Amino acid sequence: MSLTTPTSIRTLQRKLYAKAKQEPAFRFYALYDKLYRADILSHAYERVRANRGAPGIDGVTFKAIEAGIGKDAYLARLREELEQKTYRADGVRRVWIPKPDGSERPLGIPTIRDRIVQMAFKLVVEPIFEADFCEHSYGFRPQRSAHDAIDAIAEALFRGHTQVIDADLSKYFDTIPHAKLMAVVAERIVDGPVLGLIRQWLKAPVIEEDEQGKRRPTGGKGNRRGTPQGGVASPLLANLYLHLLDRIWVRHDLERRLGARLVRYADDAVILCRHGTEKPMAVFTAVLEKLDLTLNVQKTHVVDARADGFDFLGFRIAWRTSRRSGKGYPHVEPSKRAEQRIKDRVTELTARRRTPVALRDMIGEVNQALRGWSGYFHYRNCSRVLGRVKTHAEERMRTQLRRRHKLQSRAQGYTRFPNAHVYDHLGLFKVPTTAGWTSAHASA
Repeated sequence: MSLTTPTSIRTLQRKLYAKAKQEPAFRFYALYDKLYRADILSHAYERVRANRGAPGIDGVTFKAIEAGIGKDAYLARLREELEQKTYRADGVRRVWIPKPDGSERPLGIPTIRDRIVQMAFKLVVEPIFEADFCEHSYGFRPQRSAHDAIDAIAEALFRGHTQVIDADLSKYFDTIPHAKLMAVVAERIVDGPVLGLIRQWLKAPVIEEDEQGKRRPTGGKGNRRGTPQGGVASPLLANLYLHLLDRIWVRHDLERRLGARLVRYADDAVILCRHGTEKPMAVFTAVLEKLDLTLNVQKTHVVDARADGFDFLGFRIAWRTSRRSGKGYPHVEPSKRAEQRIKDRVTELTARRRTPVALRDMIGEVNQALRGWSGYFHYRNCSRVLGRVKTHAEERMRTQLRRRHKLQSRAQGYTRFPNAHVYDHLGLFKVPTTAGWTSAHASA
């Protein structure tokens, strides 16, 4: 869900952006009072609410707030805390999210109260740093998406940058050094209370519950590294720190000197090289060392895109030869892992054990999964993969209908429940199977 930013906030953002763009050395010193403006806190509340995140360590939900003291009173109290500088950040609830490779990644969930303040911070501060960010940075930025990063890679391949370093940073969010991050922030912001808020969020203890419900805090005031994934401000701060890498690449004209184009989406980076990968890799590694960051050697790959492909942001990118024209082109389609994940999800939602679930509810869940997945992956050379996903969804739904109606054979299923019935009568979402060359249906 997207919310239109009120005109008053847009005006402030444009002024901050223009000032930062016109004066690259200017340091902003009067921002804190903007954070607790009524219109900004109200919009921050609605933005956080629209994200539908889980409650933090205090267990407070938006439903409880609105059934209790109400939004207005809640924000009035939060505004008073900020204005009187009595606001203190709560601890961050840690949960573990499964990854496709079977491992887990930690997700930090701040309380709603902290997420609102972080969103207010983001609304005010983001335009300032946006004025500084480099063109080759695409992650977690307004008006930019993963598709833009994919297009930049395709363009570089067209231009002969076919030697690819697919880089992976080791536990980036967990290893960002606080002192160096705050030094980067201070290049633009010298407002003490704003810097104090950032320090609070960085130092907030991370609290994890075991199976018995016992809480175990880690981090806190002695913590000197990391920003929890899951916080509203974390992506901006993480992007800001890697801006140092971007800046070095631009200021030293490394794209021209090394023949190496950098494309970065948050902590995922690809370096596309024209004259070999040895020197670009050495420079890239040296810069990371200066930033106290580590390259994950096991997950970093060097490939020749003309001979092999690589995965980036869920897509498989490889150099192919057109059967029609005989010319080479960068072929971009959903990766095998991405394809398998949506198939597994549809299989899970239509499993035999879920036969008691109302058919309308089941189709609604399947549609939600398919819409979200195809909205992102209906891009460039996607037709074959989307066709396979479409067929899989049809077959799974038909199998579910056979069970419900106790039909023994697949032939009976096809006769009684043809595709027209599945789509037109039952309302299954029809996965688009035409190549999505010119439009992306959802930002990433």
